[in-house]
Amino acid sequence: MRILITGGAGCLGSNLIEHWLPRGHEIFVIDNFATGKREVVPEVAGLTVREGSITDRELVSECFAAFRPEVVIHAAAAYKDPDDWVEDANTNVTGSAIVAQMARAHGVTRLINFQTALCYGRPLTLPIPASHPTAPFTSYGITKTAGEQFMLLSGVPTLSLRIANVTGPRLAIGPIPTFYKRLKAGQKCFCSDTSRDFLDMADFLAFCDRAIETDAPTGVFNVSSGEAHSIKEIFDLVSAYLGLGTMEVPVVPPAADDVPVVALDASETLAAFGWQAQTGFENTIRRQLEWYDKHGVTDVFSHLKAPPVR
Repeated sequence: MRILITGGAGCLGSNLIEHWLPRGHEIFVIDNFATGKREVVPEVAGLTVREGSITDRELVSECFAAFRPEVVIHAAAAYKDPDDWVEDANTNVTGSAIVAQMARAHGVTRLINFQTALCYGRPLTLPIPASHPTAPFTSYGITKTAGEQFMLLSGVPTLSLRIANVTGPRLAIGPIPTFYKRLKAGQKCFCSDTSRDFLDMADFLAFCDRAIETDAPTGVFNVSSGEAHSIKEIFDLVSAYLGLGTMEVPVVPPAADDVPVVALDASETLAAFGWQAQTGFENTIRRQLEWYDKHGVTDVFSHLKAPPVR
């Protein structure tokens, strides 16, 4: 297939490239490298990279016209600064609208959108079904949810994936890289009194293989393990992995822009795709830490506001 990936230098996009190139797919990447790394999309056979923003309508049009993608994976997103509402809106709303319109104009047969589980806001029920109302309350969640609506409006067969915390090579957001980096450096940590749903990259890639099939279902689906684990559990696993034993750590209430518990109900995904997560929680975290041992942690981003200085 000819697959165009927006944000292809990010964590999810770059893992898809490494997974799909050996299978003979041709891949075209659009990325502005705001958070993605240029070195993860080298010049190799079957891969074309165009630096630029999805907010640049002319550039996106040129890329679609030159590459003629059959499938579009929309992974590009802005999330670096929770207070930069304009950047979030430009990338996550306007950029998504441009990608959706170009997919329609150029006869794309399948459009796959990556959506955040934060679209649900503070959930009314757990685990959260895909039919749960959307009620985002942060800049990232609000703008990603608006962008998703343009994808679904496009008329192109669209699959929007509401994704849990996917772990794997180059993960640079969330508690796992934060704890690993700080504990390795002998720095203090704290845990928010929250719980999250963690999905191993191998399981995510297995789902994406099914998602790009021409006869795969469309619509909105959760992609997750379906289990919630506390941030304190993550801290304890990282501490034990680094040989630091049991450590005391402050556990603080969730910040105003945070959600206490996120666990996504993927039962409809199992019914429609025959897919469910296979990797257990502790193994998922261990595999991530082993990757950091080999490759290290550089930047660590967050869609949440930084807590007050302690």
